[in-house]
Amino acid sequence: MADQPQLIEKVIAEVMESHLPQMKKELAERFAKEAIPQGGGSAGSGAAELLKAVSAIHAGTTQKEILRALLDGTAQFCRRAALFVVKSGAANGWQGRSFENCDDIKDFALDVSSTAVAQVLETHTVVSCKTPEMDSKFISQFAAPTDDNVLLLPLVLKDKVAALVYADSGCDAGGAFDPAALELLVATTGAWLEVVSLRKHAAKESATEHEAAAPTEPEPQAPAYSDPFAGHAPMHARAASAGAESSNVTDAVASVAAAAAAPAVDPFAHMSAEDADVHRKAQRFARLLIDEVKLYNQAKVAEGRKKKDLYDRLKEDVEKSRATYMKRYGNTVAASGDYLNAEIIRSLAGDDVSVLGPNFQR
Repeated sequence: MADQPQLIEKVIAEVMESHLPQMKKELAERFAKEAIPQGGGSAGSGAAELLKAVSAIHAGTTQKEILRALLDGTAQFCRRAALFVVKSGAANGWQGRSFENCDDIKDFALDVSSTAVAQVLETHTVVSCKTPEMDSKFISQFAAPTDDNVLLLPLVLKDKVAALVYADSGCDAGGAFDPAALELLVATTGAWLEVVSLRKHAAKESATEHEAAAPTEPEPQAPAYSDPFAGHAPMHARAASAGAESSNVTDAVASVAAAAAAPAVDPFAHMSAEDADVHRKAQRFARLLIDEVKLYNQAKVAEGRKKKDLYDRLKEDVEKSRATYMKRYGNTVAASGDYLNAEIIRSLAGDDVSVLGPNFQR
């Protein structure tokens, strides 16, 4: 039974990959059908451009290639586009397209408390709004679109908003703007990133099965999903001598891979196999509970960290999670591990206990 999750992941990856050609065809046909004007005419050109953009995304074999293909593919459906990485309650610029000052996108942090941004992070849905609802500093620095309309799209990976895509019709009249096509491209990108991740994970699991047969201590399972933004940091957070390319996703993934290659220290090696298993399960359960709190309270997390009253803002959700955790593991050998509080500090507070405020009791 221990191998069942890996087997399921492998099967999902194989099934999704085998269906991708048909999925692309159906998407293009559906777009063409819905885009045909009421009075007749043809949407063949638009459908062809959409299919070309989707195909470019699916042609990507690395996370950086896929994300670049997404931004390049927006060119036919909006005038300006930018991608912002959502990490630890912040939304930092990654790359932009067709802005006069695209390089400045890489060093811009969106105000996650602004109306539109907060709404996307909380609801995980596309938000169409006017510029006053957008980050005012962003509009001031990069100029408002002529028609005053902005589209924010969440790039959702493993049920979390991993990035935001900004799109508008530009500063010249008559700029292209097709929200439906943009939404499809972003959704396609999220799905393809997960397929690529599952495929790589399945290949890794397969390779592991053929390694040396010497018995080893069981280790926590590797996640089936690889966060493409795991190591991302905005340019202003890096050393001044670092080149702009050092902020790209490839470097982030490479650093994560290097860390993963280092020998892992098993904190439960001194325990019996049964006790170690309980501790591992408790640790994973705590992580799951706090990830859920964080997922549904992105705006509160960001504001709480700024005001250093994070626990007060999330007290109800945190204590519900604590009750659930204690009910399952409070009377087990894992009770001594204090994994829930450790996860609150690590995940919610970003390893800075001071942001939780004075009312948080360890």
